[in-house]
Amino acid sequence: MTKIYIYCLFDRFDKFLGVYSSLKTVHRDALRYCNRGNSRVVLEADGRLHDASLVILRNLFKGKLNYEILYCNERQGVKVLKTNLTE
Repeated sequence: MTKIYIYCLFDRFDKFLGVYSSLKTVHRDALRYCNRGNSRVVLEADGRLHDASLVILRNLFKGKLNYEILYCNERQGVKVLKTNLTE
C-alpha cells in the first residue's frame, strides 16, 4: 500500500481554499494568502511559533497525520491540514 499524503488549505473561517499533493505548493499558497499587512508570517503548531519556512513546515509535519498548522500574521490566518488518501 502506498502512502499518498494530501494537504488541505483553509482560511481562518474554515472555508476550503484548495487541496495539494505537494508541500512546496501548499506552503507557497499559504504564504500568498497570509502575506498581507506589515508583520511577518509565522507558523503556529502545538502552541509554539516558528518562522514560516518550507524546511520548518516539513519537519513539523514529519511523522504526523491529520495534523494542522496555522500560518498567521497580524491580519490574516490560514490552516494547512495534512492527511492521507485511503483506498
